[in-house]
Amino acid sequence: MNPRTVLACTVALLLTTGSALAATVPAAFTAHYKVTQGGQPMGEATVTLRPGADGTWLYRKDVKGTGGLAALLGASTQETSSFRWKGKVPEAIGYDYRLVAAGKNKQRHLHVDWPKQQVSVDEGKGVNTYPAQPGMVERNTLPLAVGLALAGGGRQISLPVAVRQKVETEDFKVAGSETVQVPAGSFKTQRVERSDAAREFSAWYAPGRYPLPVKLAQHDGGDLVLELESFSRP
Repeated sequence: MNPRTVLACTVALLLTTGSALAATVPAAFTAHYKVTQGGQPMGEATVTLRPGADGTWLYRKDVKGTGGLAALLGASTQETSSFRWKGKVPEAIGYDYRLVAAGKNKQRHLHVDWPKQQVSVDEGKGVNTYPAQPGMVERNTLPLAVGLALAGGGRQISLPVAVRQKVETEDFKVAGSETVQVPAGSFKTQRVERSDAAREFSAWYAPGRYPLPVKLAQHDGGDLVLELESFSRP
């Protein structure tokens, strides 16, 4: 074969492969949610994904109390995750959580030392360490990881999740198809439930549209419901 033809074919293959890899993970985005608690307006949430340094990515969720007791207490939370893509999985590197309410400040810091295969968690009472597991996520990036698995055709999803004292496997399943109405519009969705524990978790995804749920109801840590208001890319 002519050398120029070989070169052209090689370049075309590389471009095609690069496009395919790029299509497996989402680009940067910003999503805004309305937050309710017990059916009453509680606040607003903003979720962002953007590239970080040295091939890492940053995923952040900010929730601000604007109604009811949350507004009275001046409550807000910030959760920031750093990760690297492992296929379609946002493999954890770090996670920082901060809750501010009534002048009090609660924090949690998680760091993964991948060369040592070790997770460190610090909540201000000493550092707890345990073995890391390849492909693990943490609580903040979990909804994103589930959404990406759904977009890949998954219906039974198992994910290793780094929590306070260990990596636990959490299982999710598609429990049905539903049309839901949220501030951003009406969506045909797949309803996902957590299937390995009694803790209630329901998320409604439109996998062909967004990597995040258009609606999320979680009763672990508070009866909170998030409903999508807008989703944009830079």
